Amino acid sequence: MLKNILMTSAAAIVCASAASAEYKLRILHINDLHSRVEPINKYDSTCNAEDNAEGKCFGGYARVATKIAELRAKYADENLIVLDAGDQYQGSLMYTTYKGDAEIEFAEAIGFDAMAVGNHEFDDGDEGLAKLADGVSFPIVSGNIDVSGSPVIAGKIHNHVVLEVGGQKIGIVSALAADTVETSSPSAAVIFNDEITSLQADVDALEAEGINKIIALNHVGISKDLEIAAQVSGLDAVIGGHSHTEMSNTKEDALAYPQMVGDVPVAQAYAYSKYLGELVLTFDDAGTVTNIEGDAILLDASVAEDEAIKARIAELAGPIDEMKNRIVAQSAANIDGDRNSCRAVECQMGNLVTEAMLDRVKDQGIEIAIQNGGGLRSSIDAGDVTMGEVLTVLPFQNTLSTFQVTGASVVAALENGVSRVEEGSGRFPQVAGITFAFDASKEAGSRVSDVLVAGAPIDLEKVYGVVSNNYVRNGGDGYKMFIDAQNAYDFGPDLADVTAEFIAKSGAYTPFIDGRITVK
Repeated sequence: MLKNILMTSAAAIVCASAASAEYKLRILHINDLHSRVEPINKYDSTCNAEDNAEGKCFGGYARVATKIAELRAKYADENLIVLDAGDQYQGSLMYTTYKGDAEIEFAEAIGFDAMAVGNHEFDDGDEGLAKLADGVSFPIVSGNIDVSGSPVIAGKIHNHVVLEVGGQKIGIVSALAADTVETSSPSAAVIFNDEITSLQADVDALEAEGINKIIALNHVGISKDLEIAAQVSGLDAVIGGHSHTEMSNTKEDALAYPQMVGDVPVAQAYAYSKYLGELVLTFDDAGTVTNIEGDAILLDASVAEDEAIKARIAELAGPIDEMKNRIVAQSAANIDGDRNSCRAVECQMGNLVTEAMLDRVKDQGIEIAIQNGGGLRSSIDAGDVTMGEVLTVLPFQNTLSTFQVTGASVVAALENGVSRVEEGSGRFPQVAGITFAFDASKEAGSRVSDVLVAGAPIDLEKVYGVVSNNYVRNGGDGYKMFIDAQNAYDFGPDLADVTAEFIAKSGAYTPFIDGRITVK
C-alpha cells in the first residue's frame, strides 16, 4: 500500500490509517407501497377520520417524506441512499383513478436513488412500466428481464446501476420474480431469465469494473432473497420486497431485522409504507462488511406528515372522496382479509367474495366459485362499510367470468392454487360451492384430496359451471387450465360491485369460517 518506501515511520502510520479507513453506508428502503399514498389503518386499508382522531394511522407518503428528510438531515455528513424494492402500483383508489400519476409524483418528490421493478408495475402492461420509467428522474432497475424486444420499454430499464456516494461506487443489481408472467401482464416481448443466474452475471460485471460494494435490490420475496444471499457471491446485502415480510427487532411476532445468511444481511420493510427500513453497513478498505446495524422504523402517528405532500394528497383525493366514502353496507365484525390468512388457509374475506360471486350467477348453472387469494388486498373493519373499503380489498377492476370445465380441471386448479402455499403465493384458492383438503408436506401437484361439490365427491369427467375473475380465467396466477374453458364469458360485472351489493343484502354482514378448506 505504501507508495514511497523512504517515507518516515510517522508518515507510514498516517498512510496505513487512511488505507484502512472505514466507509459507512446507510440504506433507507421501502417496498410494496401498493398505492397506499394516503395513511393506512391497522387493517392496511385507508385511514378514516376516526382512525386519524385516535392516532391509529400509519405510513402514507407524507410520513415517508418526513422521516426520510429527517434522516437525510441527521446524517448529512454520512453516506446515505434511499431505495425502493418495487410495487409502487396497484392497491388503492389512487392507482385506480390516476393510473400511476400519483405514485410517480410522490416517488419523485422523495427522490429515490434507485427503484426495482415490481410485478404490479406490469398490471397495465408494458405501457404502465414505461410510464413509471419516463416519469421519474432516478433509475429503474431489473437485471433478469430482457425488455429489448418491447418497443414500449426498450432502453428504459437498467440491468444494474452504479451510485457515486461519498467518493465510493455502490453497485445496485436487481431481480424481478420470474413468475411475473403469471401474476401480472407483461407483454410476450418481455423475457424473464433466472434470478440467481442473472444476478451473478451482473455482480461479476460490476466486480470486473473494480466495484466492491454491491447491493441487491430485488422484488422476488423473502424465500428467494434468502436463496440469493446464499448462492450469489459478491453481494454485501439484499434489500427485498414482494412477500410483504414484517421484520422488526422490537415487534414480538416479526422476523428479526435483518435476516443473516452467512455474512449477508437480508432486509425487507413489510409493505404499504407502514415501515421504513434502515440498514447500516460498515466496509473496510477492501470492501468487506465489518459491521451491520439497523431496524425497521414504524411510521406511526408520532411521525408528522409533510404538510405540502399532505395537502397535495388531499387535492388528489378530492375527486374520489364522494365515491370512496359512500356507505354501501354494514358488517357486524371485522372481516379478515390479511394476506397471511388468504394466501394460506380459508379466510373470511375469501368466503365473502366467493359467496358473492356464486350468489350473482347461481341461476346460470354455476356450482363452483374460485378466487385467487392474492386478489384480496385488505381487511374490512366492523361497522359501516364504504365503497372505498371494498375497492381497497378488490382494486384490480376484475370482472366476473363464468365458464365450464371438467372436474379434472377443477382439481388441477386447486392443485395449482396450493402448489406454492409455503411461499405465500397469491394463487391460493379461496372457494365457494366446493370443499377440499390439502397437505403442504406432499409434493406440489399431489397435495389436494377430499374434493366435494355440493357435498358429493367431485366427478373428474363431469363438466361443472365455474365462476372466477377474468384474471384467473385467462391463466393468471398459474390457472392455465382455464384458458381453453368452454363457454367462457369474461365480461360480467365488476367484482367489487358484486361484493358490495352482496354485503348490502345481508343487513349487518357476519363474517365466517366454515371449514370448506382443511389443512392436513
